[in-house]
Amino acid sequence: MWIGNHSKFLDDKIQPILDKTGSSVNARLEFSRALVMLILEKLAADIPCLLYDDNLFCHLVDEVLLFERELYATHGYLTSFPSCMHILSEETCFQRWLTVERKFALQKMDSILSSEAAWVSQYKDISDVDEMKVPDCAETFTTLLQVITDRYKNLPTASRKLQFLELQKDLIDDFRIRLTQVMKEETRASLAFRYCAILNAVNYIATVLADWADNVFFLELQQAALEVCADSNALSKLQLGQLACMESSVFDDMINLLERLKHDMLTRQVDHVFREVKDAAKLYKKERWLSLPSQAELAVMSLSSTACPLLLSLRDRLLQLEQQLCYSLFKIFWQMLAEKVDMFIYQEVILANHFNEGGAAQLQFDMTRNLFPLFSHYCKRPENYFKHIKEACIILNLNVGSALLLKDALHSASENGTILDPNQPSATAVLHELGVYKLAQQDVEILLNLRTNWPNIGK
Repeated sequence: MWIGNHSKFLDDKIQPILDKTGSSVNARLEFSRALVMLILEKLAADIPCLLYDDNLFCHLVDEVLLFERELYATHGYLTSFPSCMHILSEETCFQRWLTVERKFALQKMDSILSSEAAWVSQYKDISDVDEMKVPDCAETFTTLLQVITDRYKNLPTASRKLQFLELQKDLIDDFRIRLTQVMKEETRASLAFRYCAILNAVNYIATVLADWADNVFFLELQQAALEVCADSNALSKLQLGQLACMESSVFDDMINLLERLKHDMLTRQVDHVFREVKDAAKLYKKERWLSLPSQAELAVMSLSSTACPLLLSLRDRLLQLEQQLCYSLFKIFWQMLAEKVDMFIYQEVILANHFNEGGAAQLQFDMTRNLFPLFSHYCKRPENYFKHIKEACIILNLNVGSALLLKDALHSASENGTILDPNQPSATAVLHELGVYKLAQQDVEILLNLRTNWPNIGK
C-alpha cells in the first residue's frame, strides 16, 4: 500500500532529481527495498513470539506470501534485492512452516473425505466437462497440492523447495492410503457407485501427477534432486541416468503406486463381471452343438436361447460401468473383459464340444451377430478383441472341401517338419490365407477334429 500510494510522488518528484545528477538509482525500487528491510527487522522480532501459535504463525506466512506476490507482480521488485522469503527459509522458522503446513493439509484431507459430497463430481450434469468423472475429494485434494506448490515455489533455495516437495509426496501417499482403506470397505460391492468413484479418483490423481512431471518448475526440482543425490550417492548409476535423461520424474514412485492400485481395482471389477458371465453361460456350454439343424433347414437364423442370459449380463454391466467409470478406465475395463470372455468361450464352449454343420453356423451367428456387436459401441472392429473365437469360427465353418484341403496341408507340413519344399506352401501361409493369425497349427488341427461333418470316405 505504501509503495502504491507513494509511487506517483517518487516517479514525478524524486526520480527526475536523481536523473539530473546522473544517478542510475531507481527511486521506487530503492523505496521498496528500504521498506522491505524494515519489514525484515519487524519479522525477525515477531517470528519467535509467533512460532508456537499455529493460527497466528499460519496467518503471518499467508501475509508474507501475499506481500511477496504483490511486490514482484505489481511493483517490479528485483529478485536480487532482499526478500521476506529469506526470513521464512531460516531453519527454525522453515521447520515450523513445514510442520504447520502438514498439520493444516491433513486436517483439510480429513474434511475432504468426510464430506457428504466427497464421491460426487461437481460437474456431473455437464457431460463435456465431466469426461474424467472426477469426484469432489480428488479435485479438492489436487487443488490443495497446487496451492502448496504456489506457496513454496518462490523460496530462494532448491534445497528448501525439495523439502516441500517431500511434504507433497507424503501427503499424496497418505491420501492414497486413505483411498485404499475406503476401497477395502467397498470391496464386496466392486461395481457400486462409490467403488467406481474411488477408482476415478485414483486415476485422476495419477493423471495430474503425470502432467505435473512435465511442468518446468518440477523439472527444475528434478535437476536439483539429481545434483543432491549425485553428491550423496543416494541413488544407483541407473537411477541417476534415468533422472538425468528425464526418463523418470519426481513423482514416479507415487504414480507407480497409484497405477498399481488402479490396476488392482480394475482387475477386481473385471473378475466380478466375469464370474457373472460364467454363471450366465452354464446352459450355453451345454448347448447341443452336435445335433443342431443346418442353416438350409432354417427359415432364418436366430440367437440361441441359452446365449441370452450371457449376453444380457454382459450388456447390463457394460452399460453400468460405462456410466460410472471415466472413458480411459472403461476402455481398459472392457478390453480386459473381452480378453477373458474370448478365452472362456474358446476353451469352455468351443474346445469342450463337437460341432456339426448347423452347430458351427449357430455358434458363428451367436458370436458375430450378437456378442461382437455388444462391443461395437466402443471400437470399430470388435472382432479383433475376440481373435480365438473369430478364428475358431472360420475353421469350424469351412466348407468340407476346404477343410479337407487344410487338413492335408497341415498334415503334410507336420510330416515335412523343417524340410522346405518350394512348391508346398507352409502351414502358416495356408492359415494366413484363411484369415487365421492367432491360432497355432496344433490349435487348428484340434478344431478340425471337433468337426463332425466329414464325408464317410474322408474319415
